[in-house]
Amino acid sequence: MAPSAVTPPQRHQNQPQQDIDLTAAALELTEAASANGHGNGHDHGTGEAPLDASLLTRTLTMKPRAVPVDEAAAHAGDETVATDHMVTAAWRSGAGWAAPELKPYGPLSLMPTASVLHYATECFEGLKVFRGYDGRLRIFRPDRNAARMRMSAARISLPVFDPAQLERLMLELLAVDGPRWLPRDRPGAFLYLRPTLIGTQPQLGVQVSRQALLYVILTFMPRLDAPAGGMRLHTSPGDMVRAWVGGFGYAKLGANYGPSLLATQDARRRGFHQILWLYDPAATRAECTEAGASNFFVVWRRPEDGRRELLTAPLDDKLILDGVTRRSCLDLARQRLADEDLVVTERKYTIAELLCADAEGRILEAFAAGTAYFICPVSLIHHRDRDIHIPIGPGDELGDVTGKLKRWIGDIMYGREDHPWGVVIEEKE
Repeated sequence: MAPSAVTPPQRHQNQPQQDIDLTAAALELTEAASANGHGNGHDHGTGEAPLDASLLTRTLTMKPRAVPVDEAAAHAGDETVATDHMVTAAWRSGAGWAAPELKPYGPLSLMPTASVLHYATECFEGLKVFRGYDGRLRIFRPDRNAARMRMSAARISLPVFDPAQLERLMLELLAVDGPRWLPRDRPGAFLYLRPTLIGTQPQLGVQVSRQALLYVILTFMPRLDAPAGGMRLHTSPGDMVRAWVGGFGYAKLGANYGPSLLATQDARRRGFHQILWLYDPAATRAECTEAGASNFFVVWRRPEDGRRELLTAPLDDKLILDGVTRRSCLDLARQRLADEDLVVTERKYTIAELLCADAEGRILEAFAAGTAYFICPVSLIHHRDRDIHIPIGPGDELGDVTGKLKRWIGDIMYGREDHPWGVVIEEKE
């Protein structure tokens, strides 16, 4: 049949024309369907029930789990220690979201044919809750994580939701488990919050999952932000990239992480902590993107005028994650360091530029930024047969910019500074 004889399918009145940004288009369709009273809009508006935190049911455990006596005990075994409860919410195409449940922590039940096990239909978030030095419990910018998770869900055709509802569910879990697992006599302690969304339809076949499960758990996580001597990075192998233009490096999907483990394992055998991922790594001018699963920053003096510059990769081509810590570093640097003659720049830059800056003695500091590693100073980058040594002061003293950003954000997290980014949890004692 000639192409001109093919009748194009009729477009739904609220359906946007195909755009190069299909993730954004999917979210626009959702918002249009929601505005017209069509539920969460995952299936072009079919009256599906939206995720609604006000419907949360609570079943508290009768057998509280043992709280580790300290951080060392929490990380002594091979299993991540989780708190007493978790939140779950099931979704089914045509019906929408069931009432979420807060219930005792325990195993999930999945069929061996579940979509997530075969087609990587999974996304997640990671954020921390902190016991402040003022005795209060706080979480850092949860609205940003909830919004990003919604975007990640749209990227892999899982059901989306109102981010404010996910934020409410996270706060409910923290209000219940926070008081016992982060007691007031442990200021400076933190726990790790992991919301996850998985496709659960028990049917083999590459297709959009018509069933899904959202769950939120609260766990311990080791402190990673101060390795002795600073973080040591090994650039990625010439035959591997972490993400690519047109891919999904900007979404927080499990599929981003498994393929990176081979290179990371090899780097650790060589005495390095993480991979500095390069884009087009075989090329001489390969772009610097991320440090392991963290965003990467360098502070140097610009060759053209000698001014200090805080530099990190941009978001425009969706190679890297829009990290919450990254965003916070940039925001605070622009707000508080403008008078210190510091230029803040988001642009592409290459490993060749770093090598040149090292040879000319222009590199001042570097750090990785993310939820797990927080703000972690980088002391060494090894690329092929060359080492880039980055200054760290005596006793692992942080550089000027690194230290200020880490202190400012830490003060917000632990209540030493009253700031809207630090959301206080109303605890249920």
